[in-house]
Amino acid sequence: MKRSRFSEEQIIGMIKKQETGIPTAEVCRKHGISSASFSKYKAKYGDMRSQ
Repeated sequence: MKRSRFSEEQIIGMIKKQETGIPTAEVCRKHGISSASFSKYKAKYGDMRSQ
């Protein structure tokens, strides 16, 4: 299985930034990922952000 280049903490941080009002496209551009990857991360880690 391919390993992500981002840690769980980094992915959760990206999701938090997007939820504070920063546009998804800007978050993706800053971290060098596609919007599809961001959506996949959000589906997988979105529920973990409060832990």
